[in-house]
Order: sequence, then C-alpha cells, then structure tokens
Amino acid sequence: MGVPAFFRWLTKKYPATVVNANEDRRRLDDGTRAPVDCTQPNPNFQEFDNLYLDMNGIIHPCTHPEDRPPPKNEDEMFALIFEYIDRIFSIVRPRRLLYMAIDGVAPRAKMNQQRSRRFRATEKTAHRRGHRGAAEKAEEAHFDSNCITPGTPFMARLADALRYYIHDRVTNDPAWANIEIILSDANVPGEGEHKIMDYVRKQRGNPAHDPNTVHCLCGADADLIMLGIATHEANFNIIREEFVPNQPRACDLCGQYGHELKECRGAENETDLGDDYCKPEQREKNFIFLRIPVLREYLEKELYMPNLPFEFNVERALDDWVFLCFFVGNDFLPHLPSLEIREGAIDRLIKLYKDMVYQMRGYLTKDGIPAMDRVEMIMSGLGKVEDEIFKRRQQQEERFRENEKAKKARFGNDRGRGRGRGRGRAQHPAYVPTQGILAPMSAPMHHSGESTRHMASDARQQAMRYTDDANAQAAANLKALLNVKGEESPAEANSRKRKADAPLIIPDNEQEEEEPADNIRLYESGWKDRYYRAKFDVGSDDVEFRHRVACAYVEGLCWVLRYYYQGCASWDWYFPYHYAPFASDFETVAEFSPDFSRKTKPFNPLEQLMSVFPAASKQHLPVEWQKLMISDESPIIDLYPADFRIDLNGKKFAWQGVALLPFVDEQRLLKTLESVYPTLTDEEKERNTRGPNRIFIGRNHKSFEFFQQIAQSGEGAEMVDLDPSLLNGVSGKIAADSTAVAPGQPFVSPVNHEECPDLATNCGICVLYEDPEYPDGYIFPAIGFNRNAPRGGLDQSGHRQVQYHVRGAQNDRMGGGDNWGTNSYRGGGGYHRSGGYEDRNGGGGGGYDRRPDFGRNYGGREGGGPQRYHDQRPGGGNNNYQHHQQAPRHHQQQDQYRGGGYPRGGGGPPGYSRPPYQGGRGRGGGYQGNASWR
Repeated sequence: MGVPAFFRWLTKKYPATVVNANEDRRRLDDGTRAPVDCTQPNPNFQEFDNLYLDMNGIIHPCTHPEDRPPPKNEDEMFALIFEYIDRIFSIVRPRRLLYMAIDGVAPRAKMNQQRSRRFRATEKTAHRRGHRGAAEKAEEAHFDSNCITPGTPFMARLADALRYYIHDRVTNDPAWANIEIILSDANVPGEGEHKIMDYVRKQRGNPAHDPNTVHCLCGADADLIMLGIATHEANFNIIREEFVPNQPRACDLCGQYGHELKECRGAENETDLGDDYCKPEQREKNFIFLRIPVLREYLEKELYMPNLPFEFNVERALDDWVFLCFFVGNDFLPHLPSLEIREGAIDRLIKLYKDMVYQMRGYLTKDGIPAMDRVEMIMSGLGKVEDEIFKRRQQQEERFRENEKAKKARFGNDRGRGRGRGRGRAQHPAYVPTQGILAPMSAPMHHSGESTRHMASDARQQAMRYTDDANAQAAANLKALLNVKGEESPAEANSRKRKADAPLIIPDNEQEEEEPADNIRLYESGWKDRYYRAKFDVGSDDVEFRHRVACAYVEGLCWVLRYYYQGCASWDWYFPYHYAPFASDFETVAEFSPDFSRKTKPFNPLEQLMSVFPAASKQHLPVEWQKLMISDESPIIDLYPADFRIDLNGKKFAWQGVALLPFVDEQRLLKTLESVYPTLTDEEKERNTRGPNRIFIGRNHKSFEFFQQIAQSGEGAEMVDLDPSLLNGVSGKIAADSTAVAPGQPFVSPVNHEECPDLATNCGICVLYEDPEYPDGYIFPAIGFNRNAPRGGLDQSGHRQVQYHVRGAQNDRMGGGDNWGTNSYRGGGGYHRSGGYEDRNGGGGGGYDRRPDFGRNYGGREGGGPQRYHDQRPGGGNNNYQHHQQAPRHHQQQDQYRGGGYPRGGGGPPGYSRPPYQGGRGRGGGYQGNASWR
C-alpha cells in the first residue's frame, strides 16, 4: 500500500506489536540446512491454523533480489521460491490451511499505479544496461521484472511449477499430509492480498466458521495491517521480513557497493574498484511477527473516548481508524498535500476524528460505507490549519538543510569522495539494529529528549544519503533510455566510450546539492492558486472544478473502503487525476453520494498487459499485439510514450515523484484489440482466460476418498457443496479439474533443478474450488468476533506509552479542539519502554503484560518450550472458549493451541484434538445490527 514509512511509524509508536520469529535454522556438518520437522509444536508464541501467502511479495525478491546475485535462470528462480515458502511454512506450521494467492488482474484503480511502476522499472533497467562502463562485454541474459504480471508466459510457467511443488510436498512432507492447500494463480482476478481477504470474509460469514481460528498472513505491504484489522478476527497475525534500516545499497549502474550513482566510474567487477574495496557481508534476513491483537489493544486505548452519549464500540472505532489511514496514502489515490505520516498526520486525524464523534454523536463509517457529512467535518478541521502545516513543513526543511551544511563543515564534506573510491566508509552504518525493528535491550533504556532528537536526526540523515537528480535530468534519462526500437542514443554511445577510471557523472563535492525547484511554494500566500494552475491548469477561482476534484477523491475513498470491507465495488472505477485536492476543498462533499451499482467486470489478462506495460516489455505479448505498442499507425500509440515527465511534486527523489503518464482510455483500447483477438494461438487464449482456484489435499487426508469421487466425475460436472466438517471448516464448492495429475500417476517436474525431481508416484489430488456465494449487494457485517476473546494485555509501561501519544495529540494545536473530554489514562508517567521487545527468557518486554490471567500469554517462555495459550480467566469467557487447566506441553496429548472451537477431526498431525465446538457466533464486539449511524 502506498503509505511511505507506515510500518516504521507503527512499530515505533506501538513496539510491543512486533516480536522476532523463532525458527530452526541449524546446519549439518557439510554446511547444508538441517531438515525441519514441522509436525512438532510451533516454536513461537502460539499454534496457527491458517497461513496465507501474498505470493508476489515472495516472487519479486526471489527473481530479482537486491541483496545478492540474481538467479542464473528461470528454474533457479522457481527453486528459490519453493525454498522461501518452505521457510515460512517451517516458522508458522499451519495446522489446517495454506492459501497461496498470486496477483491476478487488478481493478482499474490499481492498474494506474501498476502502469506507473512498470514504466519506471523499464527506465531503471535501461539505465542499468545502457551505462555499464567503458569495457565492451557480451550482452547478458536479462530478466524483465515486468513479466511478473498476469497473462505473461512466465506467470503461466510459475503456476505449473507451484502445482508441482504442492504435489511434491503433500507426497513427501508429513506436515502437509492433513492440511488443505488452495492455489489462486494469476488467472484468477484480483490482487493477492484482497483474494485472501475475500476468502476470509466469506468463510467467516458462514455459520460453520470457527471464530477461534488463528490466522497468519505473510507479506510486507503496509495495507496488510489495515486488512488484518478490517477482518475483525480475534487472532490475526502478520509475518514479514525484518526491516533493517541504513543497509548499504548497490549502485544502480554497476551493481557494486561503496559509492552512489553520481560517483559511479562504470566498473564491471569488484577487481576494477581497487584493492581496498570491501563488499558488505551478506546476512540472512530474519522474520518478525506483527500481532494484530496487540495492535487492536493499543488502538482501543488510544481511540477510547470517555463521556460519550452512547456506548463506546471499539470495532466501529477501529473501522474508522482504517478509513483515516487512507487519507495518508493508499495504492489508489494520491495523498492529500497537507498530510505526511512523518509529520504526525495520523495522530492529527485521530484528534479531529474524536472531535467529530462528540459533535456528530456517531462514528465515521459503518459496514464499509462512510458518512459524507462527517468526512466533510474532519476535512474542514484539517483545512483550517493547512496554512500552518505548510509553513511548519518549510521551517523544518530549512532547519534540516542548515543542519546538513553544519555537518558537512564539521566532517570535512566526505559524503562522496571516499566512498567513491571504495574506502568502505558506508559498509557498516553507525547505528544498525541487529534484532527486531529496534535494537534489542537487555535492560530498560532511558534517553533524554536531547539524545533522542540527535538519534532521530542521525537516522534521518543516514536514510537520505542517496540522492537523485531533479526533473530535468530524470526526463532526459527517460527519453534516452526508453528507446523501444533498440537504437542507441548519443548519450548511451558516449557512455560506452568513457574510460574505466572516469566517473559517468563527475560531482563537485564542494558545490551544494541541487534542490528540486519549488514553484508552488505552499508556505507562501497564494499557494492554492499556484497549485491548481501548475497541477490542473486551472485557477483556484474555478470553484466548481475544485469541488469536482474533491468529490472524485471522496468517491475514491468510498471505493477503497468498500474494497477493504466488502470486496471490489467497481472494476472500472479510477481516480482521473494525478494530484489530490486540498482538505479545504471538501466543503460540499456532505451532499455527495457515490454510485457503484453498475455491473462491471475485470479486464482479461492480456488486456491488462496492454494497459500497464511500456513498449519495452512488449516481448511478453503476442506478436500482433506488440505492433500496437510501437507502430506509428497504431490508434493507441499515444498510450506508450517513450518520453514522459516525472513531477517531483515537492519531493527530493525521482521515485517519490508523479509519473505523468496518460490515462488508458478503456473503450478505445478494447475496440482496438478486437482486430487482433483472432490472431491468438491456443496457448495465448489459455493465458487470456479467467481461471478458477484450485484446492489440493494428500492421500492421508480424511477427505481424500470424497475428492477422488469428485475428480472422477469428469469435466463439466456441476460444482458440489463442501461439508465444512470434512475440510477443517472450509466451506465453498468444488468440481473436477481436467488438467490435474491423478493420484498414483507419475508427475514430471516442470522445473529443471536438482532440488525438483520427478515424482514417481503422485500422492496428492487437485480439484477446482469456489468460495461460498452470497447474494448481490450483500453486506458483510463485523460479526463472528468473540466479545470476550483473550487479550494481549498491555502492562503499565504500555499504558504509559499510549498516554504519551494521546497527550501529545491533545497538546498539538494543529489537531482538533479539546472538547472530547478528559484524559482517561491516569496514574502513569510519560513515555517509558521496559525491556524492548519480547524477552525470550521470560523477562518483561516492550510494555507487554505477561501475567497468566490474560489468556493469550503472548509473552515469555517457560522451561524452554512454547507457552500455549488458553483462556484461563476465572469466568468472563464465553461459550466459544473451554475453560480448563493448562494443557500438557507434549503435543500428542490434549489440544495445546486452543481451549475450544470447531472440532479438528483429522486436521493437523496425529494426536491433535479439540473439544467440540459449542455455542453461537459470539457477536458481542462487532456489528450491533441497528440502522443508525451511531
């Protein structure tokens, strides 16, 4: 999701949400990894039922990694993807379901961002390939990352490889024997994470759903955090790679370390850089868990409003928090100019939100639909302080520039010259945490305000080491490098003739770094008129136009919220502008009512490729379709510009700017493609078809015989309803898959790699799968949530931390008013962190309570084994949780990871059992069912 720095902001403000992932990474004597027995109890804070993989977050780093040499060929890429999935599986160890979701065709609102990214990726690749240095070298095989898009031959081969991988694991790995595996490949429409959320929504809407299901979603996108909260599931977690800031980064031109792009001398290999060149040590990335239940508790404390004229509903407040985050950034809309997350934008919005709730006596959203009059009230409050926000931002930037000058003067201006010669200065930053999001703390740490400010300043200065040229140079590079006919520009020809010891761009280290030109000057009077004239080519006196842009923006907010809570409201809607309006322009949106009632459908995969690909990636398209991207006679040639402008829009780096690409005219595109559809081959037609999900099980699964009957029914048979008790609670429909390899038959590996041998006897079975169906217009309310579900339990340190942030928001005069009552968090000091993160030896950590009266007991370990969670609270629970004594640690005795819930039956390794599911859905904390907005 397009929220820069959101994850870092979230984990700094709510540090106890993150814990390190425990995993078995032992090595054998020969240096290879020891095999992991995933049937053993989970080494982390609990057992997990369902694991969901947002596959694009795995595919990209495995196919074109940034921290190691790239794979030699496609087969090696697939083997790395399998290895990555194995590692995640060994950490999470799901006991019921593994769901793999690859991005399919996205809604039009998302395709605009995809289009921008792919045009930029082509520019970066061309920049790298076109400036290798003086020495001539044979053209090397090049992997175009744009092929990781639905409809390409690469994605079709990847889907085949993943089917082989699943069959191999259910045949050979006991931990896969009793779980279900669902594969949603690139032919199934929808973004990967939203296909996962759609599955979760539809499962929990079924009466057979177990409200105690423990979910874990793997992915690094910030929007997964909002999606996790939007599920209202009691037990939702996210696993992702640990982010370590200030890591050395390779030069974008030569791929070597120790210098920046502007100092590159075109060295082909490490020996050309001198004897003192030191390549940074490669360290294996660790994984961390972000625990949504803990984040929910943090937010409940922060969002709580005393003295309301109605009962505070935390589920409604959390939905509103998700909606507020959309204003700061998302993948579908540009963020408002006055909102930057680094400037405390979310805290400011929360204060304005609380004012609104008191004044309007109700919440901001309900079931994925916002109240327009309340949106207008919040934006009106923000609009009143926009002037001051822009002025403060300018003052901070001026202060930062002055500090940079002073720092250069103190340290002799060695920012580039030494590193350019490979001295190794940048190999190890001054402050690099080695564990978790923050450095580990064996004892409580207390920093003075002055030292904290110095640390923050140093971190910011390190993060901004890498600079780029401004608009003029970016445009020149794009024009030279996006040459789709393969002709070498004069600039490229000259660069190839340079001597190896001559830098491509000779920096003058004594000269000030060039700042992007700022013609808008939001900090000076008249800023609104300058903004609209520069960005929209209209004057600010055109009030009707400003209101039209604001209404389109609000319509987009409504679309995004429904996308998160109900599914895609419209496949063809998109925001038709490159820039956002100001908060002060939302003065008429109270009367606006979006309409998404018209039936729409997604593009076909090849149609999406024509919408998002630059001409430089045409090789992934059918031959006749390629001509439409490069021929001067093509009626849609204007959609594939070789030269486009990047507006830095007040930013410093080109990647932060706005790519001013023309929006795709859907009707004109589809009409043009009608003439080339008849030229498709059978294989291309298959890639252009919207496909189904597939579900896999192994021979030892209790439903194997039932699946065999379905598979033998043959192609064309009707979909059969699933009995959730047969598949660990999974509901939906299944049918025979005519392309599947039958059990008992050999399975020829499509991957030519030593780790991917043929299967002599396939022990898996595959059928087609569809999610449960619901009537058109069905609203998924926030039901199924356990009102008395076990809580994470913030300790006093955690409460003080929340109080610190709440009090800081109250004191910010650019927030809202002070009419939302007294501070309810009494009896605590200021900001305090106790013990950092989780102490795995049982100590206290990060403001997180380890007391046994909190059923989750997410905290320390005892006796070396994982502490299983049970609802041990005396009373106060509900009928979805069985209150009993602590289960034995040995996993072959009573169910260790849940004190009740849906009967497990045959799910999980032998010996796992669960008391029978009792009682109803547990509606206590969710949707109240009334019609009022309150």
